[in-house]
Amino acid sequence: MVFSPSRCLFMSTLILGITISISSNSWFGAWMGLELNLLSFIPLIFMKDNQYSSEAALKYFLIQALGSTVLLISAVMIMMKMQVFSAPLSAALLLKAGSAPFHFWFPPTLEGMMWPQALVLMTIQKITPMSLLSYYIEDQMMLISVAAMMSAVVGALGGLNQTLLRKLLGYSSINHMAWMMSALLMSESMWLLYFAVYSVMSFSVVMLFHFTQTFHFNHLLNHIPPGSAVKMVMFMSLLSLGGLPPFTGFVPKWIVIQQLCWSSNFLMLTILLGSSLFTLFYYLRVTLSSLVLSSAKTKWSIKVALKSKLVIMAMFVNMVGLLVPSAAYSFMM
Repeated sequence: MVFSPSRCLFMSTLILGITISISSNSWFGAWMGLELNLLSFIPLIFMKDNQYSSEAALKYFLIQALGSTVLLISAVMIMMKMQVFSAPLSAALLLKAGSAPFHFWFPPTLEGMMWPQALVLMTIQKITPMSLLSYYIEDQMMLISVAAMMSAVVGALGGLNQTLLRKLLGYSSINHMAWMMSALLMSESMWLLYFAVYSVMSFSVVMLFHFTQTFHFNHLLNHIPPGSAVKMVMFMSLLSLGGLPPFTGFVPKWIVIQQLCWSSNFLMLTILLGSSLFTLFYYLRVTLSSLVLSSAKTKWSIKVALKSKLVIMAMFVNMVGLLVPSAAYSFMM
């Protein structure tokens, strides 16, 4: 994504919309921030060299407009002392975040975007819905718990038969939503820690895919030279995103597991751990395909300087969790 002045402007208004929503003291102000965020992200989706960007932008606009409509109506009803509308309001926020059972739009929309826009959708665009969802966390604990368990199952099973990497990361994001909602049920600081680590891990994976122009399993064989250090770093980044110890991505999952054990919520813990095995399976399928198999076709060349920077950055973010697990745990306490 080329950072032209117009794109920088839209990115600034996107961040401004998030700031307005999470700092607003009324649902109307939060709705205004959501609409500003939506109208800023639509132009960022359009790319001249991507024929599917218009379809992705239309899908995203229709779904987000539906969520904003339900949210605004529910907020008005809540202001009229009709507390029964807190459930539709929470459902609208789950729809905007792409959580199950309202996940149907997330992977297809992600598939039509380029990697930088997909990264924004998987990370930055989840800040506002999750922050607003925390306002009604005590009233809607059952709804959020069910949505978390459904997200874990959908994200784990949906990615098993995927060969398109953007759809695979989309289902992975749905699975991570389950962990984030579970963390949100216990404390906001735990959710912030998990989201921060997830964003960094997603950034390392997506940037590797973006600079190597990898969108499909076959591209892992054709676009990356055999014996390249990028393959090993991609292996580490994907396993870290899956939460495999001893990588950085395991630290927030370890904290959530401990909190679920202390709160005796063993049903959710069992579902989350079971779903993690499935996600690690399709992460391993990607990494083993890129490491073991090699195509005889001509490989695309990658700039050495760029590759070195990516390797150093990705290795650092994947291994830094080994150095500070006790510091992260102290932050949570």
